[in-house]
Amino acid sequence: MGFLDTLLGRSKPVKPDLDRLFGLSTAALTLEAGAGFTPTGLGSVCFRAAEGGAFAQIQKDVQELLDSDDGPDVELSTDSYGYTWLLVKKDPSDVVGLVTDLHAVNATLEANGFGPHLLCSLVGFKGPEGQRLALVYLYKRGTFYPFAPQPGDKRDNALEIQARGAVGADLPFEEDLGRWFPVWGAPGL
Repeated sequence: MGFLDTLLGRSKPVKPDLDRLFGLSTAALTLEAGAGFTPTGLGSVCFRAAEGGAFAQIQKDVQELLDSDDGPDVELSTDSYGYTWLLVKKDPSDVVGLVTDLHAVNATLEANGFGPHLLCSLVGFKGPEGQRLALVYLYKRGTFYPFAPQPGDKRDNALEIQARGAVGADLPFEEDLGRWFPVWGAPGL
């Protein structure tokens, strides 16, 4: 970072740390014990698909790696904004396996030079009264935030704050609430 950047208040972007995803395993236990939210066994990775054969091959390889006979189910979809979502389905009791699979997808894309295309990853939870909740990892910020959608494109802000309070010691949370972006219709939620 240069002198002018310091003077103008600019800072270097946080380097993503994919190993932080493994904190979701501990956070899932804490969330279940503290608030009664159980994992759904669904998680997803969101990225902007790049043009070209190299990216298509990596995407195919990742899907084949995860979609084996004894592995999780994997689905690809594209949202209305043009982002690609890779949904991973595992047994709800296997949060560690789910997080490992999500980490593998992120790491493979990053190792092949497509890290800048990664947007976020999420793991879904279900509350004791049927509430939906996701813990979302922002790739470019290296932080997490909760997202609790409600019908009619509304969100349960109180539940999001409660979830942050419950697992705040397990994960590095995004301090800027303006970056707690809604991920309406995200696969796995």
